[in-house]
Amino acid sequence: MDGVPRVPEQGRPEDSAALRFSVLGPVRAWRGADSLPTGSPQQRALLAALLLREGRTATAGELIDALWGEESPSQALAAVRTYASRLRKVLSPGVLVSESGGYAVRLTDESGVGGSLDLALAQELAADAEKAKATGDLCHARALLNKTLSLWDGEVLASVPGPYAETQRIRLEEWRLQLIESRLDMDLEQGCHAEAISELTALTAAHPLRERLRELLMLALYRSGRQAEALAAYADTRRLLADELGVDPRPGLQELQQRILQADPGLAEPSAPLAPETAAAPVRPAQLPATVPDFTGRMSFVSELSDVLAAASASEGRVMAVSALAGIGGVGKTTLAVHVAHRSRSAFPDGQLYVDLQGAGARAVAPETVLGSFLRALGTADAAIPDSLEERAALYRSTLDGRRILVLLDNARDAAQVRPLLPGMEGCAALVTSRVRMVDLAGAHLVDLDVMSPEEALQLFTKIVGEERVASERESALDVVAACGFLPLAIRIAASRLAARRTWTVSVLAAKLADERRRLDELQAGDLAVKATFELGYGQLEPAQARAFRLLGLADGPDISLAAAAAVLDLPVEATEDLLESLVDTSLLESAAPGRYRYHDLVRLYARACAERDEQPPGERAAAMSRLLDFYLATTSVVYAIERPGDRLVDHLEAAEYPGLRFTEGSAALDWLYNEASPLLACVRQSADTDRLRRAVDLLWAAKDLTESGANSHQYEATARAMCDATRTAGDSRAEGRARTTFTNVLLVSGRIQQAAEQAQLAMELAASAQDAMAMSWAANDRGLTLMHQEQYADGKPFFERAIEGYATIGNRPLEALSLCNLSRAHLGMGNVAMAVEIAQRALAAYLEIGQTLRLANGHFTLGIALTRAGRHTEALSQFSDALSVFGSHRQRLWEGTTNFRIAEVHLAARRPAQAAQHAEQALALGCIGGDRMQGTVLTLLGRALTMLGQVDRARVCWREALSLYEQHGGAAQAEEVRALLTPATAA
Repeated sequence: MDGVPRVPEQGRPEDSAALRFSVLGPVRAWRGADSLPTGSPQQRALLAALLLREGRTATAGELIDALWGEESPSQALAAVRTYASRLRKVLSPGVLVSESGGYAVRLTDESGVGGSLDLALAQELAADAEKAKATGDLCHARALLNKTLSLWDGEVLASVPGPYAETQRIRLEEWRLQLIESRLDMDLEQGCHAEAISELTALTAAHPLRERLRELLMLALYRSGRQAEALAAYADTRRLLADELGVDPRPGLQELQQRILQADPGLAEPSAPLAPETAAAPVRPAQLPATVPDFTGRMSFVSELSDVLAAASASEGRVMAVSALAGIGGVGKTTLAVHVAHRSRSAFPDGQLYVDLQGAGARAVAPETVLGSFLRALGTADAAIPDSLEERAALYRSTLDGRRILVLLDNARDAAQVRPLLPGMEGCAALVTSRVRMVDLAGAHLVDLDVMSPEEALQLFTKIVGEERVASERESALDVVAACGFLPLAIRIAASRLAARRTWTVSVLAAKLADERRRLDELQAGDLAVKATFELGYGQLEPAQARAFRLLGLADGPDISLAAAAAVLDLPVEATEDLLESLVDTSLLESAAPGRYRYHDLVRLYARACAERDEQPPGERAAAMSRLLDFYLATTSVVYAIERPGDRLVDHLEAAEYPGLRFTEGSAALDWLYNEASPLLACVRQSADTDRLRRAVDLLWAAKDLTESGANSHQYEATARAMCDATRTAGDSRAEGRARTTFTNVLLVSGRIQQAAEQAQLAMELAASAQDAMAMSWAANDRGLTLMHQEQYADGKPFFERAIEGYATIGNRPLEALSLCNLSRAHLGMGNVAMAVEIAQRALAAYLEIGQTLRLANGHFTLGIALTRAGRHTEALSQFSDALSVFGSHRQRLWEGTTNFRIAEVHLAARRPAQAAQHAEQALALGCIGGDRMQGTVLTLLGRALTMLGQVDRARVCWREALSLYEQHGGAAQAEEVRALLTPATAA
């Protein structure tokens, strides 16, 4: 340690001289930032004994027993006094005090400056964690426990002698383990079971007889879909307890095993009370429309709104409640509001008022007109109703005084239309529905209504169509509600059409809705039409809003960032944000997150139809999509260049006319790339059949990190396949060569080596025919990799050498170093270990010289493999550690997993099975480059480590799973190796 205290400073900020002590590690003391000498081991033992008494006095006899026990020296008392005197000189006055023939440590000195002890802080944090857990705030509780555990700094009371110190070490280590168990328990409660397995594997290896850790490991394995391993872990535990202690597992562990065997689902709303009725008023309006008999779902909203209304009716002296529901047209605002109003009628015994304010149309109802209608309903004679809005509003509020009335204001345009219609009296309440979020309606309880969940949508469809028809075609029914975007109005229309046509099947309707260009036309029945609902909102937009609505709907991604939207509209970011926020206010656009926007699927289709119909000139649609593609290409090129200084790939890409973003640091660049992954890849696919094809392929190439990160691999693969097909159809050999290069990378990462070999060979041929030097060298390197994975090292070596020569010719030193790394691996496979180490060192030196960041990890990784084969395990671990740090900071999840596997190999070779198992578990949790075959390799190694730890049953489960993977995905030699391990004689 460097002497920097881990105990956070306490007291006032100006107390720079405050004393701080630590016992959760070496016994140390600081004044401010300065370390204080604590003397000999016995002197530190005295200080520790006093600190652990938390201010209570310890007699001289107790201190002698604490330091020496029954074998105290003859001068023990004098020694205690000497130690105390020395400590008093070091510490602040008034901290170590003599009283009643003994000594005590007071953390507050004579000047009133307070000190701190890491153990006391840990106890406070742990208590706060318990309180947070008791209130259900598990996230905060976990954070507090992690902060508590971070106070430990190695062995408690390290190097402190004496029986008292030994007793306290045992006590505090037990407490630490209890805290870890509590935190892991909360990890599992919050669904972090996969991440917990690695830590639990290491802990059970370190504490094999601790049954609670075994129980948590079993539960984590089971919840991760590894039932066989969970049961094997129980078998290992039972055998270990029998062999070591002659006992059976405790009942809780036995019960968990039975629940796992039975696949117990347990492992994997009250309604608001009604207010008492009061006497009815002489005139009691009951204007609510009928509720629909097939009302479905929305239970959380029903409960929330019902509670608000019930509380408003029951309170005295409280301002009336206003709840404002907002959402897209057709989302079910009116249906929900009417249902809740009927449910709450008994809480408003003096009546319910209702009006359709027609705010979505061209002519919204004037407030004074509504007030006249309401006053008549409340018993006011026409002759008594004044003319002006202000007078009518005042009379309205006076009439409601002393009554409990619910007012439902449906389809409001804005807050200005609503304000005069609010009751304003305690005991009354208002429900407002609108397509606009009424953020300017003071005191309103705002509710944003989204589409239905898939389950609710299917229930609504089934209620209208009938259980019998849906049950036999459940998948088609799910397709129908998905095509409706889970929008209640669309589902009701589709279901009503099907219910009226007895000869149609659900699949017939699903097929009709599958055609996006016809979908909106299909979604109409009688006077109900989804398109008409959207048309009302679109018709009220200003020209600039309407243009933004049309053009943004052209992009295929699930959402769009503010910067990307600015590119589509060719406007400054500030002006774009104003337009988009105004569209959010109309519910035609949704704010997915700060700075991100999205359409409902059906609204997007409507926006595109409007673009085809209204956008002028016609070429503006293509121009908008071209600007979006340029924005992504330019920005992704910047990210690539930041991640790989000196790599000249970006110099060989198609030029982008529209500018992209600039970044001041690598983390922000990576944040952008991963946040934009889905819309970026959607833009590539959308450009496949256009004159933007070459730029789209180059964007995919520059975004290659998305496949190696693991999180976006499937999307990237689908896009790469689509671009291979599009470039082949277009007959563009240059673009096709590059597309197949991206596809080769996908196949290599996922371990489909034979397919990767075919694609790499084809990419080489296409690049050669197009004289594309960059793609030729890249494809040659990939071809060498496929041969190396097939253990044809000598055949792969010339391809790496060709790639090195090609990269040198075009001046791309980082990629030249990358091919050197692969050449080192080839020599390693050929048995030339010394040569492999030498070449790997050259590659690493090249990366260091050119200031590489991400690719530097490849250099460390390759050298680590070579050093492992050379038996230089300590050096290998150092290289892998450096690689892991870089891969982690650049969010290369699959490379992190692969590096953990290599670290596990080193630990196993050095006969450190617990560490090997821990890193193998981390590799499984993260995933690895190489896909399912590589997972089999990791499981094989994990089984070997578990066997060395005595967990034979669990090891055999791992081997059986590995064998299944090899048999499914190729790997005859590896499968034979695992079969030998599963043979009893071999395992023994």
